[in-house]
Amino acid sequence: MDIFDKIKSNKGALGQYSGLADGYFMFPKLEGEISPRMKFRGKEVLTWSLNNYLGLANLPEVKKTDAEATEKYGLAYPMGARMMSGQTAMHEKFEQMAAEFTGKEAAYLLNYGYQGMVSIIDALVDRHDVIVYDSESHACIMDGLRLHMGKRFVFPHNDIENCEKQLQRATKLVEETGGGILVITEGVFGMAGDLGKLDKIAALKKKYNFRFLVDDAHGFGTMGKTGAGTGEHFGVQDQIDVYFATFAKSMAGIGGFVSSTKEVVTYLRFNLRSQIYAKSLPMAMTIGAIKRLELIKAHPEYRDKLWKIVNALQKGLKEAGLDLGKTESPVTPVFMKCPLAQVTQMIYDLRENYGVFCSVVIYPVVPRDVVMLRLIPTASHSLEDVEYTIKTFREIKKKIDNNEYPNEMADFSK
Repeated sequence: MDIFDKIKSNKGALGQYSGLADGYFMFPKLEGEISPRMKFRGKEVLTWSLNNYLGLANLPEVKKTDAEATEKYGLAYPMGARMMSGQTAMHEKFEQMAAEFTGKEAAYLLNYGYQGMVSIIDALVDRHDVIVYDSESHACIMDGLRLHMGKRFVFPHNDIENCEKQLQRATKLVEETGGGILVITEGVFGMAGDLGKLDKIAALKKKYNFRFLVDDAHGFGTMGKTGAGTGEHFGVQDQIDVYFATFAKSMAGIGGFVSSTKEVVTYLRFNLRSQIYAKSLPMAMTIGAIKRLELIKAHPEYRDKLWKIVNALQKGLKEAGLDLGKTESPVTPVFMKCPLAQVTQMIYDLRENYGVFCSVVIYPVVPRDVVMLRLIPTASHSLEDVEYTIKTFREIKKKIDNNEYPNEMADFSK
């Protein structure tokens, strides 16, 4: 069989919706300056779909730093991978700052967060080791797991009792293989917004011998007293052995970093395939990351403003009778039950008639009979934005409850 023949009959879990969703549900074009108000298909919309948590993307000092660094260095320098010719003093400066900020001995700057996490997992374990991980871990973690040649045991999402059972299984197995155990979870789960139970997992270290890796993409900059992340929020940052964060969220940039002990970071520097065999993060983005981290440290009011908007939005939506699940973070999911055809009508109504743009998540990310609208509040939003959105969702919910949306696919071609 020609492998392309498979594409005709099996477009993939999300690709099956391509004819319906392409350009509207998926791959929508938001245009204009990054802000709460952007253009979608020529109309201004109030957007809740940008991971610009702290509002750094369009701060004048951030744009100035990005522009000056780009003018001076372009986007090509440094050429080559870090190990060969891509090392600079600015890369090292960011690493020193990140290590200090996250309370670790050392850090390593990554060209991309996703590939970085895949390589971190691949580098830390071999076929003798066992991985124990949360069932709702991000795709980058799952892809890293696929590279693991040894055993891996999954525990149901945030089920600490089951996590301990998997640790018991893993402990018995490594006694035979001579390997070690790596536990992986997230600080903030980016879809539902609930927190990984980092404190409870860390407490299991008293009974079991394992190392703890946390992906804190959505927690870095937003969680904790200083913004150092979900480990700081729980008071267990020192119990996290390997801490990972990306720039794509609160840093409003590209790249990421991993922090740990000097010994572990040195090992990772020489063994992360996604860094050894790929180009170093461009200088302009590295200098931009330094500026962003400086601002996060110097301006806690950005985080305070974020949480003011988060609390107002989530409180208002709950009072309107909407189901936000178990979120404890800025991520604000709104769960609704209605057929897929009615979902398309609801999204069309939201965007075209109310001018509110948020991401929509459907099966296979959530169960078949559930739709999740995912809102990302930012420090750039206003309380007026919140008030209007709550009013809109109240009206949308009423329409769903009264079965006012036709049970037929909306026409997005208009």
